[in-house]
Amino acid sequence: MARPDPARFAALGLIIGVTEDHESLSEQISQDALDGLEPPQRARAQRLATTTLRHLARADGVLKPHLRRKPSADIMALLRLATVELLEENQAPHGVVDAAVTLAKSAGPKTSSFSGLVNAVLRKVSVETEAWAKQRAPEMPGWLRGRVMAAYGKRAAQTMEAAHLAGAPLDLSVKSEASKWAETLGAELLPTGSLRLPAQGKITDLPGFETGDWWVQDAAAALPAKLLAPTPGARVLDLCAAPGGKTLQLAATGAQVTALDISGPRLERLVENLERTGLEAEIIAADALNWQPDAPYDAILLDAPCSATGTIRRHPDLPYVKNGASIKPLFALQADLLDRALGWLKPGGSLVYATCSLLPEEGEAQIKAALERHADLIVTPPDLPGIEPDWITPEGGLRLRPDFWADRGGMDGFYMARLQRLA
Repeated sequence: MARPDPARFAALGLIIGVTEDHESLSEQISQDALDGLEPPQRARAQRLATTTLRHLARADGVLKPHLRRKPSADIMALLRLATVELLEENQAPHGVVDAAVTLAKSAGPKTSSFSGLVNAVLRKVSVETEAWAKQRAPEMPGWLRGRVMAAYGKRAAQTMEAAHLAGAPLDLSVKSEASKWAETLGAELLPTGSLRLPAQGKITDLPGFETGDWWVQDAAAALPAKLLAPTPGARVLDLCAAPGGKTLQLAATGAQVTALDISGPRLERLVENLERTGLEAEIIAADALNWQPDAPYDAILLDAPCSATGTIRRHPDLPYVKNGASIKPLFALQADLLDRALGWLKPGGSLVYATCSLLPEEGEAQIKAALERHADLIVTPPDLPGIEPDWITPEGGLRLRPDFWADRGGMDGFYMARLQRLA
């Protein structure tokens, strides 16, 4: 019997882990889900799993007419993976069908008996190009879609879902000379100063990686540090700092940066990037709710733990691993962190609060409540290059959505606001 393709086999495990066990791709990978694979196979397994999850509802729509009843989770994942390979990636039908049948036969007696079904269904699916093209962008899960529609309307929810389906390009932040690096890398220089690459290859092979001239960071995620805009020499705290893109930005301004995060392993990546870029920051692994600084700060960036609902276009597993109940405790945590961080801010100092969330409960509502709790705070409206006026919210924050810059490839959903303590 032919041996199963290891990358496809690993991708199946990842898909099932998300849809059945509700574990994110990153969690599974950190728990050695891809151990034993060579780097190219690891990358391919991740890509296959990510693409399948992004198009999972579309695959189900094409598969449904060919299934009398829904098969087991293992077989369903296999059919979904193969359908996406056939219709989204336009892989050769013969190779995809044969690989799927081999996987079914090799996964054990329970799945082996379904190899004939896999073969028959996928041969029919392989010609369903029109049906595939007619499939709508997958809807957000009900717990999220209801909140998004209430906040922005049905049409906006649909355009965000289209952005989620389109996926995310690769953005970079540069230490300096953005125009030069845009030309060197063949990238688009975005209005806000980030670079957007036209295609994703091996990041470490690109010019400027080894020399530390840039780092990967979504264009929206790059704005909180720009909004804080510390002066050279200022004492700055990056709170909930890992994996560290914002720390690098702050350090590049010449500020004296302290980067704090509860996760030691996640901070290791930040240390590596600091070494690569030649930038400096003090690194502290601690729980911000228990930690206390030895002196107040001129500026603080709080990228608070959140639902991460603004990142679905690059993390299509998120709708399957979170729910409305799981995110509610975050609202209280965000308020606690914001109050605690404000206690470390000098009079006249600034704090930027940010979340990569689409939910007003994690953004606008947090700032309005903080202003009610702290009479000595004002919001400084954003004044940044490339910002469009209708992105600025009534309370003076900045609301970004995945469907903004749709013609350029979108951006992560984010909320941020700059609070200033009166002197």
